[in-house]
Amino acid sequence: MNEAEALRMTLSDVAALAQVQRPVVSMWRKRTTGSAQPFPGPVAFEGGRELFDADQVAAWLAATGRGHNPEAVSDAAAFARVPGAATGSAQGTILGALTALLTLKAMTGHELGTLSTAELLDLADECDPDDLFLYSELAANGASLPSTASFADRLVDSAYNAPAAFEQLLTARFRTGLREHSDTALTDSAVGVVAAAAVELAANLGGSAVFVDATRGGSDLLMGVAHAAGESAAVSFLATDYDGGAGRLVRRRLRVHGVDGGQIRVDPGGEFAVPGAAVHVAQYPSPGDPGMDASQILSTVEHMVLQMDDQQRAVIIAPARVLCDLPLDPEAAGLRSGLLRIGRVRAIVRLPQGLLRAKPREAQSLWVLGPSFAEVPIAERWTMVADLSTQDLTEDVKQDLVSDIVASMGNGATVRAHSFRFARLVQTRLLLASRKSLVTASSHGSAQIPDGAEAALRVEELVRLLESSESRGSAAVNVLPTEPKAKAQSASVQELMAAGTLKYIKGNRVEAADLNPQEGTRVLGPAELLDPHSAPPRHISLLDLAANYPASRLTQPGDVIFCTSPRPAAMVETQGGSAVVFPARVLRIDAGDPGGLLPDVVAADINQRPAADKSWRQWRLRSVPDAQRKKLAESLAQLQHEQQQARERLGRLEELATLITDGVAGGSLTLTDPSTQLAEPQTEGTQ
Repeated sequence: MNEAEALRMTLSDVAALAQVQRPVVSMWRKRTTGSAQPFPGPVAFEGGRELFDADQVAAWLAATGRGHNPEAVSDAAAFARVPGAATGSAQGTILGALTALLTLKAMTGHELGTLSTAELLDLADECDPDDLFLYSELAANGASLPSTASFADRLVDSAYNAPAAFEQLLTARFRTGLREHSDTALTDSAVGVVAAAAVELAANLGGSAVFVDATRGGSDLLMGVAHAAGESAAVSFLATDYDGGAGRLVRRRLRVHGVDGGQIRVDPGGEFAVPGAAVHVAQYPSPGDPGMDASQILSTVEHMVLQMDDQQRAVIIAPARVLCDLPLDPEAAGLRSGLLRIGRVRAIVRLPQGLLRAKPREAQSLWVLGPSFAEVPIAERWTMVADLSTQDLTEDVKQDLVSDIVASMGNGATVRAHSFRFARLVQTRLLLASRKSLVTASSHGSAQIPDGAEAALRVEELVRLLESSESRGSAAVNVLPTEPKAKAQSASVQELMAAGTLKYIKGNRVEAADLNPQEGTRVLGPAELLDPHSAPPRHISLLDLAANYPASRLTQPGDVIFCTSPRPAAMVETQGGSAVVFPARVLRIDAGDPGGLLPDVVAADINQRPAADKSWRQWRLRSVPDAQRKKLAESLAQLQHEQQQARERLGRLEELATLITDGVAGGSLTLTDPSTQLAEPQTEGTQ
């Protein structure tokens, strides 16, 4: 195998190199056929796929200026097929040899492509005399080792350094079908959540941090921790002594990044021990054991829990079906209940789908382990639970989740003092008795609705405060708590539509050119829903609407206008006669049989939905008892009128502040003392 044979790529690889979509490459091939600079032809076939010479493709991109990567020639090796890896086993062998060569290059600083096979093996023996992480991988490459070394040199040149080239190879595992390395791979977002939580937990332990990953072949989480901790942090890592291919890859990965790493002895039965303060990170199933079932995962977690003391913490990510969902087979259910009874499971978090690359529809979950608080009676122990199934893991969500997780490590007093954004505290005995998911959340988000007596007291306090302000008497609302056992009734949008209580009306598809800011009927869309008080007005002529969009429909008073993107939002249409433009849509309550629905309550329920919850047919809407519908509508109308007056007053105050700021600062106005102005005429009259 020579170097030219190694530098081959598929059309998908070409698209990645050029930083364009895959169909664009096909278009290039078609349009440049017969031109002065045609797209290079294939040089080989692999499994029915065409392979192209990477250097020829890179030169063509540079000559024609196609694509968005000005460094295509330098980057060609980084996007080429792993040389000589036509089959899965060959891919694993070549990947092992390449990662070993990159590690060797990082440790020695030598150019490897100029060395013979014997010289490369001698150098490997010097760096790895006990064959812990790279010698066997190089020896297995045989006579092709020098050409593979040349390819490794080109990878480093493309990526600028050996660690970056190493990470590019691991990224390539998803395109080359290396199942051992790709089936359990998490997204960067998932790794970031685990790493951020681990680093923050370590900071609260004090002293130099030790991070432990006792899984077979786990390294993504350790590298995530290294990234989250930063280069200036003094951290050390412990990985398992597992000697399989995935375990050796972990040790090479730590070495190539220059990370201080040691090993822990894990018995064949899975038992191990880590003395002193430490933070464990673990993903199950692990890369070295991707076929773990629920019982095997929970048994492995049990080994971790049993060796922990109150100086240690752990962040575990695994399928939600294992850590928090139902059903579980009897053996796994017994193991999970036993772990909860030990008291070290301080937090359970259900994460959204899409965090496991190979199985994007499988939701993941976190268990965060910490002190057991043995002094707290078993009946009074608590666990923090949170359901982020419909949340996007944005930066603010991650930060607030980590804050909640860190707070869950505290005792009863510190936990009660923390303002949780996503979590709620549940007595562990209730989790054990639950026949639902361990993180079953409120239908209306993470905020907890106060009971009737507490809510009534707060209403009275707010009315009293408002009556003492300028709008005296305007917020006259009287309430009484209902019976403690009274439950709110709700149904999904789909159920209400099927019952005829709710009617769905599509938004009108209108060209932006037909809209204007002044004349015609009012237009409502996502902009008006997301920012109802500041969005610029939009209108459309009724003649244009009727002529150009004959199927269009106008709103009626009481319609609920809603959208799902970029987040769920809704408003009640009070005037009627407006045009709703797609992607906004309409929910119309049946006036003859409202089924307890009130437009303002429907809008409020939609506005409380998490930002990532786009499944509008599954949204649950609360109904109001018939005896309360009219009273609630009148009270809300009164409060909305007061809100509008307050907004108008706020607008006048803001305008006044702007005028005096600009006037005085610009020299056109002078502020005076009102008492001085009154005194001036008297002074003049005495002269």
